Amino acid sequence: MNQSDLMEKIISLCKRRGFVYLSSEIYGGLANVYDFGPLGSLLAKNIRDLWIKKMVQERDDIYLIDGSILMHPKAWEASGHTVAFTDPLIQCPVCKKRFRADHLEGWILEKDNQTGEWKILEQGSLTCPDCKGELIPTVKEFNLLMATEVGAVAGEKMKVYLKGESCQNIYLDYLPVRDTMAAQIPFGIGQIGKAFRNEITLGKFLFKVREFEQMDIQYFCAPENADKVYEEWKKIRLNWYLEDIGLSKERLRWRQHTPEERIFYAKDAWDIEYKFFNDFEELEGVHHRSDYDLTQHGKFSGKTLDYFDPQTKKRYVPYIIECSGGLQRTFLSVLAESYREEMVNKDKRVFLKMKPTLAPYKAAVFPLVANKPELTKKAKSVFNVLKPEFMTLWDDIGNIGKRYRRQDEIGTPWCITIDYQTLEDDTVTIRDRDTMKQERIKCSDIVQYIKEKLNNA
Repeated sequence: MNQSDLMEKIISLCKRRGFVYLSSEIYGGLANVYDFGPLGSLLAKNIRDLWIKKMVQERDDIYLIDGSILMHPKAWEASGHTVAFTDPLIQCPVCKKRFRADHLEGWILEKDNQTGEWKILEQGSLTCPDCKGELIPTVKEFNLLMATEVGAVAGEKMKVYLKGESCQNIYLDYLPVRDTMAAQIPFGIGQIGKAFRNEITLGKFLFKVREFEQMDIQYFCAPENADKVYEEWKKIRLNWYLEDIGLSKERLRWRQHTPEERIFYAKDAWDIEYKFFNDFEELEGVHHRSDYDLTQHGKFSGKTLDYFDPQTKKRYVPYIIECSGGLQRTFLSVLAESYREEMVNKDKRVFLKMKPTLAPYKAAVFPLVANKPELTKKAKSVFNVLKPEFMTLWDDIGNIGKRYRRQDEIGTPWCITIDYQTLEDDTVTIRDRDTMKQERIKCSDIVQYIKEKLNNA
């Protein structure tokens, strides 16, 4: 399948089947802001739940928090975002698009980490990459942070920022988590939280959006153990995408940040990249952040954030290993990985071959026909048994073939049909999404059947 066509097919499926909607679409929409629909919200929830299960529940050294979107503005000053979270832009007067100057051919810029100002070392091409018009050779600073105000009285409002990255909550909560949980280093703090950015380059559907969720782990360790811990987390996070999310090894790779793109305080930085459609793109960053974050927040807050190790009798500022992945990007990778088309009896079947644990609905229940009260009554009784156990969908619209195709397209692993034989022997037909094979089982065995299938998956 052509990869550009694949992206268009997924976008169409997302809107048609209720995975993703353009936000505020009745007003013309807001560019690169999306809502998860009924199916998308369930898929996103399943990704979050799986992340929490594997990264928090099954470990004894990670604590979960849920930080606020608004923080004291001094936090962003300490982190360097008010200065460093900027990009140098050049605008095209013809098509009105802006481009990062340091990404254009021949341009070399240098940024002062203290003032945030950009210095042009070499001026390169002034040809617009899109419309081939002539670019304005003036470099303007573009801040990725979204600003807002706190306070109700005009003239007394305080300027604050929406979170530009979710991890800052973790650094600010490091001390209370350590104290209230009696946590000893090494330990980590996890969070799935919202972040907001004034993105320069829009498009690519869910890949680059203004409002998104980050799945973050910040792991605090002794400086002398940081390199070892870093390598361990690289393996853990790659394995999560392979084993738990179900992405193929051929579409995943590691890419190390070059010295030029790596943030100045990081000892090392690697990205897990996924081949979404045509190109490999960042899925998650795993970064060796040294002691920069706690040192900065300690300096700006006046609080002591160092740690006395009872084993070694040493005092130090912990090093941080960061694992930061995007929920929307993981969501999109699941759709890109699982989308299938095949011909069945000269008809095209579209289905999402995703892990059953991720599927929005685990089962759908059908009465063979909708106009027979005895079939509908029995089907409803089966449906009511399944609902407390799994996300289950009722479907009695159209013929059975159309219902199967509809459930295939949203990734439902098992379809259960109540027919006339059910009324005789209390058995149902259960159909597998991937193989389309059917088998008959007792009504009393359906819950256990699905549970075993989910466990094996």
